[in-house]
Amino acid sequence: MELKEFIEAHNYTFPVKVSPKASSNRIKLEKKSDNTVILKIFVTTVPEDGKANEAVIKLLAKELKIAKSSIKILHGITDKNKVVEIECLKP
Repeated sequence: MELKEFIEAHNYTFPVKVSPKASSNRIKLEKKSDNTVILKIFVTTVPEDGKANEAVIKLLAKELKIAKSSIKILHGITDKNKVVEIECLKP
């Protein structure tokens, strides 16, 4: 499954698990033992003053080739588990 398929399958509002202070910025779709797929985003920034959230938005925007303003974190601003919405991809 690719990133855009994952996003479409979740109606453009999807859960994300963020790992700050990673060795590199990357996005990974991971299949769990119960066959559900989760989106993990690794960012090198520290989780201070919203820096990690900004890095998540920037990385998603770059990967999807969309404007950062189209991406919103709906829940989990101060948590590793977040819910993200992408407006511009909605049909």
